[in-house]
Amino acid sequence: MTTWGTDQGGGRRRPLTPGQQRALIISGVGVALVVLLVATHRISRIEIIYFCVLIPSIIIHEISHGVVALAFGDTTAKRAGRLSLNPIRHVDPVGTLLVPAVLSLSGVGAYGWAKPVPVNPAGLRSPRNHIVVVSLVGPLTNFVLAGVLGFVFVAAVPADIRALTVGSGYYPPSLLGQVLFIGGVANIVLGLFNLLPCPPLDGAAVLERLLPARLLPGYYNLQPALMFLPFILILMFHNAWAQALSQVIRWWSGLLA
Repeated sequence: MTTWGTDQGGGRRRPLTPGQQRALIISGVGVALVVLLVATHRISRIEIIYFCVLIPSIIIHEISHGVVALAFGDTTAKRAGRLSLNPIRHVDPVGTLLVPAVLSLSGVGAYGWAKPVPVNPAGLRSPRNHIVVVSLVGPLTNFVLAGVLGFVFVAAVPADIRALTVGSGYYPPSLLGQVLFIGGVANIVLGLFNLLPCPPLDGAAVLERLLPARLLPGYYNLQPALMFLPFILILMFHNAWAQALSQVIRWWSGLLA
């Protein structure tokens, strides 16, 4: 997901802001919570792996928005220090930690977001066209990451083990195999989720591009009210969404078996 607007800041490395310090504290609390859940057997090993691979996948997704925006002429993300791989600069305490943890523990499936990368459409050379590319590069990045992880999985896990595990609907026995396989699944799910044409997800950029210019002010005014609409829709139509994802995961498992 991206957020649009201007941002101030220099290119030099700066100390953590109070908000970033709070995010660091919340991250520590989140880790402590996971340790507690593991100790009390409230969360499985597979859920832990999924949660751990999901967070860096979300962060790389957000960085890709800023990198492409910079290539199209907008330096907002760079000046805000958001092209860094330092996770502290990207963690949103609610979207990156709380929401994925709660959804994962509830059995709905883990989805989330990092702190949206600031993009100023006025800085892009072709604002209405380039903002679509900037938005859609996030899901594309997740699909590329899934492909890379899948390639490494096939290279690292022997064919007979792949056939007996993922080919039969089971996770591979090794930790490396589990991380690679689940990392691919997490990135596919994250990419598909962000392609939904609903604000504030990346797929909404296509919807916005199709709207006549006269309707854009009203559309922008509605965006804050639509922040949690994708999660509400997934909860309301959880069975349909779960079935769709099951088909995707089955396809992915067959591809890697």
